[in-house]
Amino acid sequence: MHAKTMEGLAGASMNMKMMNTPFRVYEQAERRGDTSTMARAMGYVGETADKAEDYQKKIEKGMKEEAKEARENAKSEQENAIRKRKEERGEQEKRIAESGSGNMDTVSISESGKAVSGERSDSVQVGTDSSTPVEGADAIMTEPVIYTKTGEAARPESGTNISISA
Repeated sequence: MHAKTMEGLAGASMNMKMMNTPFRVYEQAERRGDTSTMARAMGYVGETADKAEDYQKKIEKGMKEEAKEARENAKSEQENAIRKRKEERGEQEKRIAESGSGNMDTVSISESGKAVSGERSDSVQVGTDSSTPVEGADAIMTEPVIYTKTGEAARPESGTNISISA
C-alpha cells in the first residue's frame, strides 16, 4: 500500500473519531438550550469534518499514484518478458542453425526415379538412404488396377468395353 494512502486512511479515521467529541458537546448544549456553546461545538465539528475530507483527498491521490505505479510496473514486466522471449527465440534459432549445419544426409534421385515420381530433376529429398538403389523401376504399372474384396489386384480383361451413358 502506498504511504499517502495509509496516511490518508489513518488521518481520516482519526478525524472522524475526533468529530464525536464536539458533536457530543453540541447535543448536551442543545438539551440545556445554550446556543453559544452549540455554535462553538458545531464549528469544531465542521473543522474536523474538513480535516477528514482533506485526508480523503490524500487517500484518492495516493490511490491514483498507486494505480499509476502498478501500470508502470506491469508495463515494465511485460517489456522484460518480451525481451526475454526474443532472447530465448534467438538462442533457439542459433541452436537450430548449429544443429542443422552438422552431418546431414542428402539424397539424389536418379533420372529413372524422377521419371517415375514426376519430380523435377534438381530436387533433393532429405531423410532417405541414398545408398539403396531403386529396383524395379521398370516394374511399376502404368495401367489402372482394380482390387478385389480380398485385396488382390484384378486386371481388366483386354476385350471388355465399358461405356457409361448419362
